[in-house]
Amino acid sequence: MDDLSLLEGLLRVYSPTGQEGPAVSYLVGAMQGLGYSAQVDGTGNAVGVLGSGPRELVLLGHIDTVPGEIPVRREDGRLFGRGAVDAKGPLACFTAAAARLGAVPGWRLVVIGALAEEGDSRGARGILGDYRPEAAIIGEPSGWDHITLGYKGSAWFNYTVVKPMVHTAAKAESAPEAAVAFWNAVAAFAAEYNRGQERAFTQLTPTLRAMQSERGGFSESARLELNFRLPPQVQPAWLKAQLSMLAGEGALEMTESIPAYRGEKNSPLVRAFLPAIRAEGGVPAFAFKTGTADLNIVAPAWGCPAVAYGPGDSALDHTPHEHILIEEYLKSIAVLESALRALTA
Repeated sequence: MDDLSLLEGLLRVYSPTGQEGPAVSYLVGAMQGLGYSAQVDGTGNAVGVLGSGPRELVLLGHIDTVPGEIPVRREDGRLFGRGAVDAKGPLACFTAAAARLGAVPGWRLVVIGALAEEGDSRGARGILGDYRPEAAIIGEPSGWDHITLGYKGSAWFNYTVVKPMVHTAAKAESAPEAAVAFWNAVAAFAAEYNRGQERAFTQLTPTLRAMQSERGGFSESARLELNFRLPPQVQPAWLKAQLSMLAGEGALEMTESIPAYRGEKNSPLVRAFLPAIRAEGGVPAFAFKTGTADLNIVAPAWGCPAVAYGPGDSALDHTPHEHILIEEYLKSIAVLESALRALTA
C-alpha cells in the first residue's frame, strides 16, 4: 500500500466520535501490512509497534472525526474527506513515516490511532500509564513546515440562578436578567484580564455556549453553559475562584477542565525537526494553537519533550470542504521520517 492510498483508505471509513471501530480495524490491518506488530488495545485504540528495546517514542494521533461525511475524492492535487486535516492526515503521516524508517535497534516506535479526541479524549486518557516515552509527537495539523509547541487549555462551567416568581410589573430582577448580568460581568472580567495581552495564545477567552430558563409555580430559574480557553498562566482552579466572586446568589459548577500546555523550543525533539523541514525546502516556524488537544493531556503525564505535528491547514478543521494538499501530505512524511531518524540515531 502506498502512502497516499493509506490515507485515502482511512478517509473512506467514516469514523465520527463513538463510531471509530471500523476505522480502528482498518488501521490495524494497514499497519500489519506495513510491518508493524499491531493490535487494538484495551481502550479500543489502534496501536502499532516497530522494534523493541528500552527506549521509546510515541506518535499519538486520533482516529475519530467530527460528524459530517464528505465524499472522498482527489481533485486538483487535493484529497477531500472528513478527517483529511483533523486528524487522519497527520495519523496516516505518522504511520507511513515510521514504516519507512522501520525498526531501529534499542527503540520501540509506537504509533497510536486514539479514540474520542473530539469528545472526552478517553483514547489518550486510557494509555497514560502504558507508556514512558523519551519524546512524544501528537498528530494535529500544523502545516508541514510548522511545529506546534502549545495549546490553550479549556474549562467548562454551568451557572444556575433561581429567583422567586414575581409579577412582571414589579421591579425585582428576574432569573434570566440575573444570568445576563453574570455573563456581562464575566465578559468584562475577561476584557480587563486581557488588557495588554497582544497574542491570542495568552488571552483568556470566554464563550457562552448554551442558555435556558424555566418558570414554575413559585420560582423561576436560568442556566448558562460557558467555556473558557485558558492561556498557560491561568489555572482552572484560579479561574473558578474568580468567577465565584462574580456569581452572586447563583450557583457555579466547573464540569470539566484541561490546563494549557506550552513546550520548549530547545529540546532534542524540536532540534530533530528543524533540519528535516529545511531539507524539504521549508523554513521552520513555531505555532501556538488556541484550541485544546491530546497534547495537553499526555505531555504533563509523561513528562517528556512533546510537540504536535502534521500536514494540513487547521482553518479547514470541521468544515464541509475539508481537504489536504497531496504534496503537503507527502512532504510531511519525508520530514517526519528524517526527524525520527535523527531522534533514534
